[in-house]
Amino acid sequence: MGSPEFALPSLRALADAHDVVGVVTQPDRASGRGREVKMPPVKTLALELGIPVIQPEKLRAPEAMSQLRAWSPELIVVAAFGQILKQDVLDLPRFGCLNVHASLLPRWRGAAPINAAILHGDEETGVTIMKMDAGLDTGAMLAKRAMRLPPDGTAGSVTDALSHLGADLLVETLPRWLAGEIQPEPQDDSLSTYAPMMKKEDGRLDFTRDVHELERQVRALNPWPGAFMEFDGTMLKIHRAHVRQTSSLALELVKNAEVGQRLTQANQPAVGARGGVLILDEVQPAGKKSMSGKSFLAGARNWVGE
Repeated sequence: MGSPEFALPSLRALADAHDVVGVVTQPDRASGRGREVKMPPVKTLALELGIPVIQPEKLRAPEAMSQLRAWSPELIVVAAFGQILKQDVLDLPRFGCLNVHASLLPRWRGAAPINAAILHGDEETGVTIMKMDAGLDTGAMLAKRAMRLPPDGTAGSVTDALSHLGADLLVETLPRWLAGEIQPEPQDDSLSTYAPMMKKEDGRLDFTRDVHELERQVRALNPWPGAFMEFDGTMLKIHRAHVRQTSSLALELVKNAEVGQRLTQANQPAVGARGGVLILDEVQPAGKKSMSGKSFLAGARNWVGE
């Protein structure tokens, strides 16, 4: 069970090593400006691999449960499925339901663990193979694997890295789990943190906040929902940004810049924030394609005002 790109390495790994009797994924959705209906990435791969697919709006629907029972799986693997599994599903397979979760549980339970790890400045993240229960990412843990969070890592790049890390850990763990060689480790609930689902409004940059927090926000929300600020009455998306204080001129600008003040530094657009200046490396004006900060600045004559 899975839907986005994160689940693809796990599905490939399972198909290579085991008999995958079926795939459950989200329904096709309209997306983009043209509202073109697109298949979830997991469905596309499943069809390529010749694996049967169902796409219930709700897993508890009678026809979905009927198909699950007909497949009679010995194990269900979940990777970013996007729906809560009820107890009748959890009880269905002989070896339970295992989740490939993109954090080092119990830290960052919830829908957006990768975004949360970057946003809060964690030094490391990782994946956990968890035996699911009725709670939200509260099940006992079978295996963990950590990785350092790169200083320039975005939600997109870290998701890609963790998707492969999770797939590798999954196929290494499954034989021992199926052989009864693993004793699941309960989570310490006192150490848990929660990562709620991201919303578009979470991308709004508040320049009264610390400049390093803003830099992490840009990375944590790339590619979705994306960081943004207002400029000339429209939304200016910020895809890449950094904090730079390397020269005497830069330090003087940092010292004198007001919160929210637009300025230029090294021929790049920048904005003053608490504790420093945020340099905008890659932006996307409303109705235009993404461009470098320098290219944007060449056309934004009023960036620094009158």
